[in-house]
Amino acid sequence: MPDATTPVAALKEGIRRFASIRGWDPYHTPKNLAMALASEVGELCDILRWLTPEESIAAAHDPKLREAMADELADIANIVFLLSVHTQIDLSEAVAAKMAKNEIKYPPPVSG
Repeated sequence: MPDATTPVAALKEGIRRFASIRGWDPYHTPKNLAMALASEVGELCDILRWLTPEESIAAAHDPKLREAMADELADIANIVFLLSVHTQIDLSEAVAAKMAKNEIKYPPPVSG
C-alpha cells in the first residue's frame, strides 16, 4: 500500500475496523487518543534521543532503526486516523486548511 496510491479514507477505515473488531471503541475518546498519541511520539523520540543530527539522518538507513522508526510512525498515524474518526474531523480538509493558514503566517522569503 504505497502512499502514492493509498487514500486516507482507506487507512482510516482499516484502523477503525481493526479497533472495532477488538471492542476498543469505548476507550477511544479524544482525550485517551491524544494521550496515546503523545506516548507513541515519545517512543519515536526515544529511538532518536541523543543522536547527532547526522546520526538521526543515517538512522533511516540502518535496517533495525528504520524498522523501529517505521513501527512508531505507523502507531502515530493509526492514532491520528482514529482521532480523526472519533472527532469526525476530515484530515485532508484539515491539512489543506492548515497549509492555507501557514502560507499566510509563514510567507516565503523575499529574494533580493
